[in-house]
Amino acid sequence: MKKVFIIHGLGGRPNGGWRPWLMTELAKNDIYACAIPLPDPENPRKEAWLGELNRVVTMNGSDELYLVGHSLGFVAILRFLERWEGDRPIAGAVLAAGPSRITDNEKTREFLAEPFRYDLIRRKIGKAVIIHGDSDEVVPPEHARTHAEGLGAPLVMVEGARHLNGSSGCFELPECLEALLEMMG
Repeated sequence: MKKVFIIHGLGGRPNGGWRPWLMTELAKNDIYACAIPLPDPENPRKEAWLGELNRVVTMNGSDELYLVGHSLGFVAILRFLERWEGDRPIAGAVLAAGPSRITDNEKTREFLAEPFRYDLIRRKIGKAVIIHGDSDEVVPPEHARTHAEGLGAPLVMVEGARHLNGSSGCFELPECLEALLEMMG
């Protein structure tokens, strides 16, 4: 069974931004999708977030899994994949608006303290697509280019878009749906 797990970012909620829209659109295509509530989203702790990702992925290990992450959720997915030792790769990931290095936000520091091990991550994921707003004021577009290059993944720049969250007015993200459906064939 194809399953999509959606990971929110710092201060996010499962029912915020474009996540409900994406779950509805995937349901129309008979694809199971669930936005995962991560512990203490206002004060994220790397070990707690990665532990929850590990729990969800392990429980669903026999399914064809796709991960979708926004901002710090994007980073959490990459950190999870660096550690994950599952029997088979995650089928795919769509990653939106994630930082590639330490920013001014202290709450994200422990997630970004080490460089990403893209070589390791690439071996644990089938396909990846990076999506970013070309006017993102929270995570500048050069972060997306770094991730796309490191993962060997296509980069989709959304023209005129900011941080791709509800606060920036983003309540639908058709680029994400399109990327997932294409990955799934």
